[in-house]
Order: sequence, then C-alpha cells, then structure tokens
Amino acid sequence: MENTDVLIVGAGVSGLSAAHFLRKMAPGLNVVLLEKSQRVGGAIRSHREQGFLAEWGPHGFLDNAPASQELLQDTGLEAEVKKAPLADFHRYLCHGGKLVQIPQKPLRALTTPLLSPAAKFRILADLWIRPLAEDQTIGQWAGRRFGKRVLPLVDAAISGSFSGDFNRLSIDAVMPGLRQLEHQYGSVLKGVLSRARQQKNDPKKGLPAMINFSQGLERVVTVLARDLDIRLQTPVEKLERTAECWQLATREDLFSARELVMALPVNGSLGLLAALAPPPVERVPVSRIYNVVLGFSDEGVIPPGFGYLAPECEQRFTLGAMFSSRMFPARAPAGGVLIEALVGGRRHPERLELDDAEIITRVRQDLAELLDLPQEPLLARVLRPEGGIPQLEMDHPAVLAYRRKLEEQAGLHICGFGWDGIGINDMTRAARKAAVDIAQGSRGEEKAEVKPVYF
Repeated sequence: MENTDVLIVGAGVSGLSAAHFLRKMAPGLNVVLLEKSQRVGGAIRSHREQGFLAEWGPHGFLDNAPASQELLQDTGLEAEVKKAPLADFHRYLCHGGKLVQIPQKPLRALTTPLLSPAAKFRILADLWIRPLAEDQTIGQWAGRRFGKRVLPLVDAAISGSFSGDFNRLSIDAVMPGLRQLEHQYGSVLKGVLSRARQQKNDPKKGLPAMINFSQGLERVVTVLARDLDIRLQTPVEKLERTAECWQLATREDLFSARELVMALPVNGSLGLLAALAPPPVERVPVSRIYNVVLGFSDEGVIPPGFGYLAPECEQRFTLGAMFSSRMFPARAPAGGVLIEALVGGRRHPERLELDDAEIITRVRQDLAELLDLPQEPLLARVLRPEGGIPQLEMDHPAVLAYRRKLEEQAGLHICGFGWDGIGINDMTRAARKAAVDIAQGSRGEEKAEVKPVYF
C-alpha cells in the first residue's frame, strides 16, 4: 500500500487546479493524482491541422474569475494570454432565418428587433412579480418573470452554454446567485440594477474578455501538470473510509491518504461515492455535442463578432457557430477563417449518429443559408469528444445535497465537472476551495455566485 497525505482522483482541470493550489498553500503535503486515461486535461484538448487550431472541448474562459486569475499569475501563463474582449465583438441570434445582433447593454435592448414593443414592456413586469420559493425549470422561471416572448433568447443562451434544454434545466442549480438576487430584492431587474450601481465606479467590472492561448487551451493543463505526481492509466475501482484514512484500490495498487479530493466529472464521482451512500440519482444526464471544424482560405463575408446562436424554434441543424479566427486570429493561417459549428445537444442526440460526411454536408448547408462562405473549405473535420456536458436538471439540487452530506465525513472533498457548473471558472473556484479547506483544516462556506449570461 502506498501512503500519502492527499489523493486527488482525476487529472482534468479540477484535479490539476486543486493540486496546484495545494502545492502553493501547503507545500509540505505529499499529493498524488490518479488519472484513468493516458493524458491529463479531461475535456480540455486542442486540435491543430493544416495551420488551423480548434478545440475538442471548451473554447476558452472569461478573465473575471479570481481563482482562474490566480492560476494564470502563479504559472506565468498570464503573459501568454490571448484575449477577445466581449465589448469589442458582436454576438448574433438566428432570428427568422437571418443573423440579428444581440444587444449587450440594457438600453440597446429597447431598440432590438429581436423583441416586439409588447415583449419589452412585459419584461418590466418582473418588477412586480413575487418570487416563488420552489425550484423551476429555466424556461418556466424566465417565462413567468419576463414573458414567453423572451424564451427564444433564453433558449439560445442555454443551448450555447449547456447544449441543453431550458425546459429541463433547474434555475436553482444553474443560476443560484441570480435566484438569490430575486429573493433579496423581490425582482431580478431590481437586483441587477442595484448591483450595477454598486459596481458603477469599479473599472474592473466592465464586460470581461474571453481567454485562450496561441497553442490552444490545452496549454493551461500542460503547464499545470508540470512537476506534479500524476499516475496515468490508473483508474480507481473502489474507495472506502477506514477509521484512520481513505483507501483507494486500483487494478494493481492500493493507496491511502488522510485527505481525498474527488475531482472527476460528476458521474464518475457518483459511481465511486455510491459505496459510501446511495446517491439520489444513478447518473446525471449528459448532453453530447460534436464540433464541426471548417477552415477556409479567405474570409468571405463573415460578420465581425464571436459567432451566433440558434434557438430551437429556428429549426437549424446546428446549435450555433463560433467565428473562432475572428476572436483569436492565430486560429487560422493568414487571410483564412476558422468556423466551429456545434451539432447535437440534449434535444438532438440522433444527429450524432450520422457519419462525418453527412454531418459536414448538413452543417455547410446550414451555414450557407446564413453566411456568405467560400465554396470549398480547406479543412472539414468532425471532432467527436467522448463524454458530454452534465445537465443540471430538476433533480440536481438533490445531488448537491447528497454531496454536502458526504462531505461531513472527515477528509472528503468533492469538486469537478458538473457539480457546481460546467465552466472552467466554476471548476477552478471549487478546486481552490477544496485546497483551502485542506490547507486550513476546516471547511469554509461558499456563497452562490451571480453569473451574468453573455450571449
């Protein structure tokens, strides 16, 4: 049996971040990471081909999260950051078969063609609608507070971030901070306006920027993994709590530690934690998406901006597309353009059963109706990542309650993809909290964060 101070299960961004913060806060602790695959990084993986640079998983993260900022500063990656400021780029919504710019400032929403005058007035009714205590789906909640005419906008935002169905996702699980504002002020608009007044004179509180790197997002996990004790191809098959420690069994070895950090995606952790207590659900639903990478030799007439989203009511084949080389020019050779279109999602898993040729054909047809593209791409590739995006649906609050109960056991810390969110900033924040709790020998309470929605 190998004894250590801290065992971390999973060497994705959560596990790597937890190890990094532990090494910083408690350098005397011996930390071992166990990873079942032959590489680190989990869903973060970059793809380079014919001079184009795409992503298998996340395409970046915002620069407004303290834990992620700390990681970049600690590792020196801050000097390598490439930023695409949200304030400098348009976002579009597919509306009536055309791309319409999404307003980023409240006053501009008054003139947008995306909403009728009646819909704009209906939004103001939020000021007088009392909050409900019980959980609701995002669709139910948004429709009740702002009216049904805003639902295509909400749908697009949710499909763009979760590739999910807003009629299934839980508002309490996805946006707990926004729900806190609603209950505190009696209205979402009142809460948002109050926060805006408080932050008015803070120069750091403008629109954030999307971050990536010239070598792709995989650069982050490559740097974080340096000098860590990582055991690749070492899947954990069983865990148990003894009187003195945690014991983990792999196919060939047995490990023990005083502190255990479960940093796997939520379903991976649920499968192992079931040995301690049965979870409320066997597994959290996941939404799978494929990334269709299209590289062209010239830009054609692609509008300036990040890309577009397509609500379900538009009946498009793609969930949306990113104009990746507009955001980060090094993503394509000089004069070229890279577009990454997303296919599948919670509503349309059947589209993932198509072969690559059919998917590419359907995506190109979809894009050609919205964009003036060159005829033939230099590169056409379907990236089929394994796993999927955990869906924080109506039973997810029960999953979080299950975690809180388990963490009453000494030395157990649970973070990872799909527990508190699906963004990189969600994972670095939770990983840092686990490291702080271990380093300080106590558990701190964490307030729900108000996460703005950036289309």
